[in-house]
Amino acid sequence: MTMDDQQPTPRARTIDPGSLRALAHPLRMRILDLLTDEGPATSARLAERLGENTGTLSWHLRQLAEHGFIEEDEERGTRRERWWQRSTEKLTFNSDELTVDPATAQALDVYKRHYLERAFQRAARALATPRTPEWVGAGNMSDWGEVWMTPEQLGALGAELLAVIRRHVPEPDAPRPAEARPVLIQFQTLPMFGTESTGEEHPAGEEPRCAP
Repeated sequence: MTMDDQQPTPRARTIDPGSLRALAHPLRMRILDLLTDEGPATSARLAERLGENTGTLSWHLRQLAEHGFIEEDEERGTRRERWWQRSTEKLTFNSDELTVDPATAQALDVYKRHYLERAFQRAARALATPRTPEWVGAGNMSDWGEVWMTPEQLGALGAELLAVIRRHVPEPDAPRPAEARPVLIQFQTLPMFGTESTGEEHPAGEEPRCAP
């Protein structure tokens, strides 16, 4: 991610329907999670971590590579052993395009559910991690309940939040200060339907906040 608009942005790729359908498989998404969290690995290592046989893992790795989600780590690989890493491309999803076909829309739902489950699991691990005194209170957990907005307002909110995050998050290859530690940043802006709520759970102007 970039610090500001003057710095180069990472390669971006908009996911097409065929690639989404290839990705929306439980095992493939778990493979991608491991490569993201733990770095490059061989099919044998991934098979061990996921409780699958190497042949099955190799086939799913080839599918992920064919659609550009992963690539070979040639610096680690040898003639006898192939290492895989997640592609450095930033993935974007065009919901308008991906919901036209029912099969693709279903794949998008599968991916979204996995994405949210993974976000919850990562947040739970972060909360369970002991903190040193200087980090106590540095985090933030907020929930405004149900806020009534138009599609335009929700889109503008998401765009502005992303812009703020990009300004503050260092580049991946930037020097790390000695006191820096891994930080989890998450936010969701999701429309809710089928609710009769009046939006009175949190009075106007109140900003529920929890600093873990």
